[in-house]
Amino acid sequence: MTLTHTKNTKWADSSGDKPQWNGLTDFGRAVVERMNRLGMMVDISHVSDKTFYNALAATRAPVIASHSSCRAVCDRPRNMTDDMIRALAKNGGVMDINFYSAFVDQTFADAYKTVSAPMDAEVEAERERLKKEGKHLSYADETKVRQKYEANLPTPGFERIADHIDHAVKVGGVDHVGLGSDFDGVDSIPRGLEDCSKIPNLVWELARRGYSESDLEKILGGNVLRVMRQVEDVARRMQSGRM
Repeated sequence: MTLTHTKNTKWADSSGDKPQWNGLTDFGRAVVERMNRLGMMVDISHVSDKTFYNALAATRAPVIASHSSCRAVCDRPRNMTDDMIRALAKNGGVMDINFYSAFVDQTFADAYKTVSAPMDAEVEAERERLKKEGKHLSYADETKVRQKYEANLPTPGFERIADHIDHAVKVGGVDHVGLGSDFDGVDSIPRGLEDCSKIPNLVWELARRGYSESDLEKILGGNVLRVMRQVEDVARRMQSGRM
């Protein structure tokens, strides 16, 4: 479970909102503890930096960033700093790289800012129009509006995702990096990796850059499976009173 989405919850601050709680509240810490006890993975994608560190302090199990990229490569609040990557690795967790163009490529991210205001305005206008008709704006229709504005932006190639993997591996180690595509949640994906059928392009690129078969198995899912096993082990020990 992600502790927040793009807005603050009543017990945790989001990276997409103004700070309200200075990270996690006491109830938020209790939520993390309960998740540990139930065997739920704590997902820190979307949270504020302070919430991230609070969650690491509160958890007894490794956490994941299910779809987050590197702030050093693309400077967005939604991405993770090098210090955060190192802290996540020390916790034993995994950072799954997000494929969204605006989170992986600085040129695209900067260009996106020039169209974000009129794009958001059109989305909101369409939402209000449909609301008056007793309807709601579907995610698919919202995506169509956003893609219209993004069509002329400088979409990066899939190699940019490999750059984020390189950086995360350099900072946190290959045991703590995975893939967090966000295929179903974003409206611009780098060229050459538009859907899951294109994953081999990324695998070949990583192999070309020197990643071993063992490294690739970890990045392609092995690291996340390891965290799942560790989370379940922590839950068993907490439920039996051995932790």
